Amino acid sequence: MPFDEARYVREVLDPARLAGGAPPVDVRRRYQLTDAMSAAEITETVRQVRQCWRRSRQKLKYRKVIDALEADHAKRYTAIFQDAANGDLGKLKAEIKQSAEQEGRRLADVRRRLGDAAGKLRLLAPDVVAGIAKSAGMRSEDAEKLAAELRIEVREPDQLPQSPPYAAYAKVRAALDTMGQRHLAGFVFPEVSTGIRVMGDIPGIMDKVAGLEREAQRKTRGPWTESADTVFSGLRNTPDPAALLRYDIAARLRERVREHPYDDTLMRHVTDDLGLDPDDAKRLVFAIRQESGVSGGPGGRLRELIEAGQVQAAVDFAEALPAQALTGESAELVAEVRARLAKAARLRDASRAQTDPDQAWSMLEEALSAVPDLPGAEDLLARLPPEPPAGARAHLQDDVVAITWQPSTSRAGEIGYEVYRNGVLFAEVTRPNAADERPPVNKPVVYSVAARRKQATSAPVACAPLTFRPEPEELRLTAVDGVVTGRWRTPPEALRVVVTRDGRPIPAEGSGFRDRDVRDGTTYVYVVAAVYPDGRGEVVTPGLRRSVTPQARPEPVESFTVESDPGGQGELLIRCAEPPSGVLEFVMLPAEPRWPYGATVPLREVRAAGPVLPATPTRDGYLVRPAHVSGVLLAVTVVGDGATIGAHREHVNLTAPRRVSAVRRGGTVHVGLEWPTDVPEIEVQWGERRLVVSSAAYRSQGGIRLDIPEVESPTIQLTPTTVVKGARIRGPAVPVTLSAVVPIRYEVRAEGAPWRRELVVSLTAERPVQVTRLVLVIKPGRIQPGSADDGRVIGEWSDVSPPARLTVPMPRQAKPYWLRCFAEGPVELVDPPVRMLKVGK
Repeated sequence: MPFDEARYVREVLDPARLAGGAPPVDVRRRYQLTDAMSAAEITETVRQVRQCWRRSRQKLKYRKVIDALEADHAKRYTAIFQDAANGDLGKLKAEIKQSAEQEGRRLADVRRRLGDAAGKLRLLAPDVVAGIAKSAGMRSEDAEKLAAELRIEVREPDQLPQSPPYAAYAKVRAALDTMGQRHLAGFVFPEVSTGIRVMGDIPGIMDKVAGLEREAQRKTRGPWTESADTVFSGLRNTPDPAALLRYDIAARLRERVREHPYDDTLMRHVTDDLGLDPDDAKRLVFAIRQESGVSGGPGGRLRELIEAGQVQAAVDFAEALPAQALTGESAELVAEVRARLAKAARLRDASRAQTDPDQAWSMLEEALSAVPDLPGAEDLLARLPPEPPAGARAHLQDDVVAITWQPSTSRAGEIGYEVYRNGVLFAEVTRPNAADERPPVNKPVVYSVAARRKQATSAPVACAPLTFRPEPEELRLTAVDGVVTGRWRTPPEALRVVVTRDGRPIPAEGSGFRDRDVRDGTTYVYVVAAVYPDGRGEVVTPGLRRSVTPQARPEPVESFTVESDPGGQGELLIRCAEPPSGVLEFVMLPAEPRWPYGATVPLREVRAAGPVLPATPTRDGYLVRPAHVSGVLLAVTVVGDGATIGAHREHVNLTAPRRVSAVRRGGTVHVGLEWPTDVPEIEVQWGERRLVVSSAAYRSQGGIRLDIPEVESPTIQLTPTTVVKGARIRGPAVPVTLSAVVPIRYEVRAEGAPWRRELVVSLTAERPVQVTRLVLVIKPGRIQPGSADDGRVIGEWSDVSPPARLTVPMPRQAKPYWLRCFAEGPVELVDPPVRMLKVGK
């Protein structure tokens, strides 16, 4: 099909021009291509289309469209059509498919925007449709067709009266309120409760008013008839009574719109509350929305400009409008913005005469807060810099240059600071300090600081010149057994590194030194400094000072024991001989140490092998809070950066028993404890004797019973234990110490005449002993007393030495009751038979 230039201009260029210069997205439409074209036909059609572009560009109205088409062609389509001319249509077909999909998305977006703009009313103004079409690059007619498909009506909003047609409308409104009428139309048509029509011509309205007036005259005079006369007078004296009805409805709607209701809420109010016809209600709401700025109108444009801070633009817009357009809310907005602009202009002009920059700044800021787009105000602010900072100082802190200064004395506006390095800005801060973490090395640097207030900047204040020369990095000195060694990393810009010991030069080679001319136990001060060139010679840095004390080779720990601290809360008490020099540390390793006993290795290797357990030296040893893991506990002696390997023992995380108690029962000791959940067995040791008790045996026997004579004072150790790899492993032990006791036997008898009976307590012992305190307790009932507090004391004696005979009067107590003695001191009372202790059945 031959190329039709007139059709191309009509279908492509004109719609693109009307759409703001946006060319069509569809490639087929842009180049007038069809699916049936061959490669040769496509090439020829594209050539003719581009010739049409060149001819059309001579017309000013098409120039913007043609420039966009040519730019797009050069950027995206030149290579595609070159491949098509060579017979390869693959890229062109892919581009056509992609552009068709993009065109579909564009149409879907236009549909969505039209639906959103129409809202619940399904009405749109033609200018709104044209704006959506222009932004989407399509013709207004096409957008209106899409709106019709979406059942959206495109129409101009009805022009509602902005001012009352009747000068005394306020009195008419008050009279309607007095009579309880919804609105003026409801008063004129009282027989119609819903579906009232107020839009367009209302035939016979004055005849209806005359009939209502005759009915009112037949009523008794009163407030109602007086209010009705006011309404009738307003209708008779209005050139167009229908316009007064419409204005009354519009005024009520404008008041309701200020509450920002949704469209469906406003429609429900007009149809249900005011009783208007649904079609008239839709037209009224649409017209009110347009004039209130929801979809356009002078009031809406004014509000939009004001909310955007363009007060000057709002005043300019109002000046361009006719006087009759500035009514109602629009007039109020114009009066407001004019007053704001006048006040702001006075402040701006007054600031020019101010000699105090801070006062002038405050006046201009107040003016801009009222009118953000006030002409000339920003230029005036740019000529009001703050006072410069004072006392600027730059100094080195390690490898960082710290810059400090005193804040600007200006108080108006937000003061910030610009920091320069050799005249080049490198930091912007709000506080009076900054840091240069990467200063140039071995180059003189001058830092300066300027105060900034918006676009106005003060004169910079310079610091004293400074040259950053870093010291040697990663310096590490090691002092062991008469030798001090040092290692470091030389800065790249440095010539070399020099070392002194107490002011005496020490030879250094490369990145280290070895000093053998030292004595153990003596502290030496080494200074390691870098040497830099400065153009006139060499400069030596202040250097890094390190104090070290060589120590003799530390001795390893030969052995150590581990037990539970009796007075602690889960700590381990490690007992060992204190090494003569060095610091003792305990390291938890996952396996046997790879270093032999007595070897001295770098401390970092030991630290890397396992964690160091915090140890607190005490009079009895070292208190260690163990890690809750099993492993090998290694003792190392640390001197400087070296560690000497000592003894080790396998440590299993066996929790020590808690709440251990030991009670004598004659020649038997009853041991009780709180069995740890992760311990299978406990080893009990007293003297040379040992006993391994399992958890099951402990529970079945109700504790542990040991045969220990009363004359012995043993220390019983309870150690959690288990068997690992055929060897028995023991955890921390818990010791319990018992003192030796002397058994004392006693008898209680009643003696004497019936009128003078008394209780006799007889004591006997195998060895001489003294009872610190002895009490005789009586307890009524059938349960014997368990302690001295479990009953009533009827006899008490101190410092009693068996054999002894003690008496107390016979107590007056109803039977049955119990008698029992309790003693204090290094003794153990042996109770007599029950028949002596229990009286009565």
